[in-house]
This record gives sequence, C-alpha cells and structure tokens, in this order.
Amino acid sequence: MKQGAQDSATAAGAGIPPAWPGGGAPRVPRQPQPDRARREADAPPPGDARGEHTHGERPPARPAVHRSSVRGQVLDALRAALVTGELQPGEVYSAPALGERFGVSATPVREAMQQLALEGAVEVVPNRGFRVVERDARELAQLAEVRALIEVPVVLRLARTVPVERWARLRPLAEAAVRAASAGCRVSYAEADRAFHRALLELSGNEQLVRIADDLHRRTQWPRPGTTPRSARTALLADAAEHGALLDALIARDADTVQDLLRKHYGDTGRRNGDSGWRE
Repeated sequence: MKQGAQDSATAAGAGIPPAWPGGGAPRVPRQPQPDRARREADAPPPGDARGEHTHGERPPARPAVHRSSVRGQVLDALRAALVTGELQPGEVYSAPALGERFGVSATPVREAMQQLALEGAVEVVPNRGFRVVERDARELAQLAEVRALIEVPVVLRLARTVPVERWARLRPLAEAAVRAASAGCRVSYAEADRAFHRALLELSGNEQLVRIADDLHRRTQWPRPGTTPRSARTALLADAAEHGALLDALIARDADTVQDLLRKHYGDTGRRNGDSGWRE
C-alpha cells in the first residue's frame, strides 16, 4: 500500500499506533472506543463470501493480537486503514491474506469485512475477497447533504431548549478534535470528529437518529484520491475550528449565528468531500 505513510508517521509522533506501520503488517489499535462494546456484542453479519484468492500477496510479519475481541480489533484496524487510504479504493483484499497480516485466522477478518460490506465500505467479490468501494466527489457531496438534512434541524431545535451548561460540557470534545487535527492524523481526527457530533446529537435523546447519523458520518470520512497530507491537515483544522465556534454560539444563545455556522459547516464539508455542498 502506497498511501497513508504521512499519517503513519504523524500518528507515531502523537503516540497513536498506525494501522500499517512502514507499509508492513497492520497493528490493531489499543485505545478504547466508545462504541466497541456494542460492536463486539453484535452477532457476525450474514454473508457467504469467502474471499480465498491470495495470488500475488506476500504475507508480512505477524503482529500480536489479543485473542479476546479479535473481530472488534480487526474491524477497528480495517476502519482506520480506510480512513488513511491504506486500503485503497478499487483494490481487492482477501480474508486469508489479511489474516496473515494480523496473525489470526481468516474467520474474524471475513466477519469484519462483512460488517464493512453492510456499512457500504467494501463489496463482495466472489471467490476473491472484498473490493474497497470507490466513492467519487459527487457521492461524497450527496452524503454530506443527507447528513445536513438530518442533523441541522435537530441542532437548531436543541439550540432553543438545551441548558447552557450542557453545551459547555462538550468543550473537551471540541478541543480533542483540534488537537487531532493539529497532529494531522486522519484516524484520530475521524474518531474525535464523530465523538463530538455524537455527543451533540445525543442531547436529542433519539438513539436511532444518533446511530443513523453516525453511520452517515463515517461514510464521509474517507480521503479523496490525490489528497496530500498538507491539504488534508488544513481541511481538518478548518473543520475542527468550526466545532468550537458552534459551541460558542450555542452557549451565547445566538440562534442566527448557530444557523449560519451549521450551513457553513455542512456546506464546507460537502465542498471538501465533493463538488457541491448542502442546500436548503
């Protein structure tokens, strides 16, 4: 894999283990994830693809993987590799070959890949494995628009009803996103960004809305082909700064500014990910 080298180096400097250090075997992230318990409690998703083709793939050294919660750890590492671009769009990856890289059998890898297929991240290629889905700029912009249609009305309603002190409690999440953006690591920023938006929407008390919005958010976080580390870091910093500005407006009860910032946030997200943004 050729992409993601910069992210791996940056992540190492920030104390975050990379998914594929040095282009070799992927390492399973060790940090706790807020939604890991739910993922690991889920039964393996249905699917009958086996992806046995390993032609031309050379198994690298095996990293250590805890045998408990193997599927969850593998799923986390694969998601991180999607965010960094180390699992490249259009490429086919077999479960046995990835299992060699993780030092596990093909079964937990296949189960994790089937979960990613349900999420729309990969597609089954019979007798070969799983192909990473290619998303063009238009599709990413459409996903950003759908997110806006779901999230913006909810946040505007919450802006009128949620006590100021509850908005203030979200400040550490916004600051964590800024730190991740400054480090330039797309993996840590993707988690911090989604954590902020989840916490924002959880104030609605609607668990189904939070789950759907988080799934859409995850699908928009893949890097576009040709994105350079420098341009990616600039975009992350701009996105993170909007979180802080939004909290300032919510705490100040400035409804007009909240609405303007939401339009800008989702519009900019659409433009960063594609060729159009959110429209009213």
